[in-house]
Amino acid sequence: MYLSQAGVGVGLRPPHVRAFLEGRQPVGWIEVHSENYLARAGWDWHVLRRLRQDYPLSLHGVGLGLGSARGFSEAHLARVRALVEAVDPFLVSEHLCWGALGDRQLNDLLPLQLDDAALGLLCSRVQRVQELLRRRILVENVSAYVRFQGDAMSEAAFLAELARRTGCGILLDVNNLYVNQRNHGEDALAAIAALPVGSVGELHLGGHLETPAAVIDHHGAAIAPPVWALYRAALERFGRVPSLVEWDTDVPALGVLLGEADKARAIAQRYEAPTPVAQALAPFAGDTAALEAAGLQQRFGQALVDAATALPELRGDPARLGVYRGNLAENWRRALANAYPVIFQLVGADYFGGLARAYGKAHPSQDPDLNRFGAHFASFLDGFAPAAEFPWLADMARLEWALHLAWQAPDVAPLDVQILAGFDPARLADARLVLHPSCALLRSRWAVARLWLAHQDGGPAFPETMEGDGYALVLRKSWNGEVVEIGRFEDLALARLMAGDTLAAALDAALHDTEAGGGEVPDIGAMLRRWFELGVVAAIAADDAR
Repeated sequence: MYLSQAGVGVGLRPPHVRAFLEGRQPVGWIEVHSENYLARAGWDWHVLRRLRQDYPLSLHGVGLGLGSARGFSEAHLARVRALVEAVDPFLVSEHLCWGALGDRQLNDLLPLQLDDAALGLLCSRVQRVQELLRRRILVENVSAYVRFQGDAMSEAAFLAELARRTGCGILLDVNNLYVNQRNHGEDALAAIAALPVGSVGELHLGGHLETPAAVIDHHGAAIAPPVWALYRAALERFGRVPSLVEWDTDVPALGVLLGEADKARAIAQRYEAPTPVAQALAPFAGDTAALEAAGLQQRFGQALVDAATALPELRGDPARLGVYRGNLAENWRRALANAYPVIFQLVGADYFGGLARAYGKAHPSQDPDLNRFGAHFASFLDGFAPAAEFPWLADMARLEWALHLAWQAPDVAPLDVQILAGFDPARLADARLVLHPSCALLRSRWAVARLWLAHQDGGPAFPETMEGDGYALVLRKSWNGEVVEIGRFEDLALARLMAGDTLAAALDAALHDTEAGGGEVPDIGAMLRRWFELGVVAAIAADDAR
């Protein structure tokens, strides 16, 4: 596909997924954030593969942090590469920013000091990404709420030289140009004029928020008239390249989003497709600039968690660092709320926000993918004195994290119960039942499974008391996370199967434990059938030598 034929696309967001699945929408293409699909499993992955059949797809990354002096995570880049290979997007993009220190991820699009050292660093990183992905990427200009005294060039000049040296393209966000014009007095039209014809491979459009402190690029409103004017100027210079409407917060009804896309399409149709421009690449020797940027980034990161940290390198109003501090806290809160929705309901928004801030300071993010941020939340709650009035909260966190992981577990088709009809009982007894990769067990001295179930639609009544041993099986059935209350016998049998025991050995261990404790032995045949009906068993590894 020649890129201009992609037309105008929209960012795919959860409230609109069902409408996209139910019928073709009048958009040229869709864009998703790469980090939301790195697991390549579960419902989100099913949706992406299904829609990929009907729409050209762009992957827009927010996690590499190309300008981080410490470098980006090679493991993260490998996950991105696997995703690119799996869906073959027509565009892959990232941001002109940094987002990591030596000991933590800040998970934000933080501004670079625009100087030769940063340019050298970016050239090295972009070349590395393009070599590994085996394709050209686009790099997006960002909204910056602070600038630096040491800036030696404009952002547009920086991007133009980056494209010349590495062969990458530019993703030009015209709303970001407008935000930076308002916040720093930068000339957005001059920035468009400074970018070489042929260098821009995509345009972004979005809404912004006017506040007393700054204009914020929040992607939560309709596109403003001056941004439409910049869009026309960009099309005039770069031709009808693919354009995208972003709307990420306060997401409206799909019709409103499609209306914005219709406006962009009507404007873009007045302009000619771009003429391909050959680029001569300037060689770049490698990454020799990281040390020059490391100190400034370290102080910047410290200032985000400690407001007393001074940053004399900043140009303009230092109070605008508060935008980045707010982003950091909001990213923590949103990531944890996504993984722990019942805890969010139990403690309320304000308390949960405090928990998220305390957790983020105690356990800084270590991964560009915020889906992994909450891994230590349960152990944090175990030792968090203000949560002592909820002694069962940590076990609820363990349950919800198991569900969060179940959502991301590999897609494996479970065995149908009918397979049992073809198995000789003796051979089945000596077989190992391989459990579905989403399966996990929870043992608690609190009724957390019952409390979790009570928060689901159609769930049971809330437990009268939280005290009392409880056992739960967590798994993903089809596309839904499931929590199933089980007994001690079933818990032990499943645990032994997970450890690799044969079915007979697992049941014998559970029988011995139950009889020794004076407990009740369930109907084993009915229990086994239920496992298959729930989708617990993914394979039967039989001893064929028997």
